[in-house]
Amino acid sequence: MSFDVEKIRKDFPALSQTLESGRKLVYFDNAATAQKPRSVIDAVCAFYSRDNANIHRSAHELAGRATRGYELSRAKIEKFFGAGGEYCAVFTRGATESLNLAACSWGLQNLKSGDEILVTAMEHHANIVPWQMAAERTGAKLVVAGMLGDGSLDMEDFKNKLSPKTKIVSVAHASNVLGTVNDIAAIGEMARQNGSVFSVDAAQSAPHMLDDISSAPCDFISLSGHKCFGPTGIGVLIARRSLLDSMPPYQGGGDMIENVSWRRTTFRPAPERFEAGTPNIAGAIGFGAAVDYMSGIDKTAARAHERALLERLVAGLSEIRGLRIFGSAKEKVAVASFAIDGVHPNDIASLLDADGIAVRTGHHCAEPLLTSLDEFSLTRASLAFYNTEEEVDFFIKSLDRAVKILK
Repeated sequence: MSFDVEKIRKDFPALSQTLESGRKLVYFDNAATAQKPRSVIDAVCAFYSRDNANIHRSAHELAGRATRGYELSRAKIEKFFGAGGEYCAVFTRGATESLNLAACSWGLQNLKSGDEILVTAMEHHANIVPWQMAAERTGAKLVVAGMLGDGSLDMEDFKNKLSPKTKIVSVAHASNVLGTVNDIAAIGEMARQNGSVFSVDAAQSAPHMLDDISSAPCDFISLSGHKCFGPTGIGVLIARRSLLDSMPPYQGGGDMIENVSWRRTTFRPAPERFEAGTPNIAGAIGFGAAVDYMSGIDKTAARAHERALLERLVAGLSEIRGLRIFGSAKEKVAVASFAIDGVHPNDIASLLDADGIAVRTGHHCAEPLLTSLDEFSLTRASLAFYNTEEEVDFFIKSLDRAVKILK
């Protein structure tokens, strides 16, 4: 199936720039944040240029426009990610705050001493630290399911560690380091049968438009707008409405209340009870525009294009002497993390940057994972549907030259 990547690239202004080095940008840091199409940039500019006002409060025309834009974006996001009538989307600052909301509001109310929280060895810090904090405050225990040698989840270990004590299962849909795509439909069904709440960190899978986000029996789904080609500082927690309505507010303030008196305060139902104060209205509207853009992409063709890019990238990396790739699971998003014997990742990144290539180095907010791999830092190349075969080939050529210089 054909995929007109050159036509797609024209929608993203940042991709056509020339850097200070005189090189054209090759952007391979999409797992950190994705570039934005012109339609998203225009939507944010239009809000601030024409519709800027606070929402849900004032009776004037601008407030009406702002409120309609904000709530329309919520509806678009719910529809795109398959959140039917029993779900609703709470706007947050990103997947990190979404996970913190679940851990703090649901976790502190429902966890107690002797309970267990089951995660995996490939989690991002955002799906570790909030649960650690909840465990410390409630006496619950964090339990970690291991991985197999290819970076996939050890399902037998997961099954063995899932027990009547497991009150919540919280897993990454896709690893930001290994690229591994977890079978959340199967994991979610096991959690449901066990009577456990099921939380999914979809920050890394959502930009690749994987279909099984909406088909899995999830209770919480955490997303970031900026990884989905939208603005920074905006995300959503998609959750079962009944679950949200049973949870106490995460923060207090304006717009999330029904009534306030000196004696007591009552709260609005979800999603409003979790959106205290003035939200990131422009970010929400930009996220809605990003969802509009993603809705216009042929998902099947985009995924096939990314798969071909990943295979080309892995084949090229495999030809470089002393290079070790981490993560070879059958199901992966377009992420390749690697180490090169005797070469520091930061030196690699600096030489690649001189050629205009943007990659990420470090522990990638997954220190426990890197510790298990016996690595302190990795170089990561992460791709999106707007990347090209020519960029992959140039990256491999530049990396090979950098390795020869550094060795």
